[in-house]
Amino acid sequence: MGTDAIELRSVSRRHGRGDGAVTALDRVSLAFPAGTFTAVMGPSGSGKSTLLQCAAGLDRPDSGSVRLGGTELTELSERRLTLLRRERIGFVFQAFNLLPSLTAAQNVALPLRLAGRRPRRAEVREVLRRVGLAERAGHRPSELSGGQQQRVALARALITRPEVLFGDEPTGALDSVTGREVLALLRDMADAEDRTIVMVTHDPVAASYADRVVFLVDGRVHGELAGASAAEIAARTAGLETAGAETAGAEAVPC
Repeated sequence: MGTDAIELRSVSRRHGRGDGAVTALDRVSLAFPAGTFTAVMGPSGSGKSTLLQCAAGLDRPDSGSVRLGGTELTELSERRLTLLRRERIGFVFQAFNLLPSLTAAQNVALPLRLAGRRPRRAEVREVLRRVGLAERAGHRPSELSGGQQQRVALARALITRPEVLFGDEPTGALDSVTGREVLALLRDMADAEDRTIVMVTHDPVAASYADRVVFLVDGRVHGELAGASAAEIAARTAGLETAGAETAGAEAVPC
């Protein structure tokens, strides 16, 4: 490890304008070392998804620095940012976002086709084999279970060999058994392939698969846990939600 795959320095992001503006991120500084699996947790509205979107170049911060390797994302044009995301970053979301008219293999090959490359059948088959779906290459999404569809989405994210894989509630739509299968795949990618994984989740069990868990409250980093169990993560999360409720209540009391 030793180097950071993604680094955020004093990143702030506000949504809206005027009196209705909301601070989603408030001077967040955070690094994600290469080859590690990090989970990001926090109460609703804590800034988890905004953090992921800024780190992945999907959203531009109002201030601060976001670096992917040696590349400063905030200085890139929209075109160069699009190319960077296509070539160096992978995404897996709660919604599988598969095209229903395409087979699993065709869905996996889509990012390469969009990049102007002609995908080789062997590389598509190989990435499907890695997620345990080589025999389902010719099936359409409607012929696959939810867990299988998420694994196709994972294979699609991996076909470009991204430096960093971002997941936004990737197991949120899955039952516990298939969710654990997807999490085990993510864990293996960090361990066996030195892939950097950053996952937003609300589930302590999912977070327990990560090397560390970073907690956000009101757009700020509020500590982290390394190598924690699901019970330890759940206890910390409950404490954050209680603190957040007390803060909200105190702010509502006139001075």
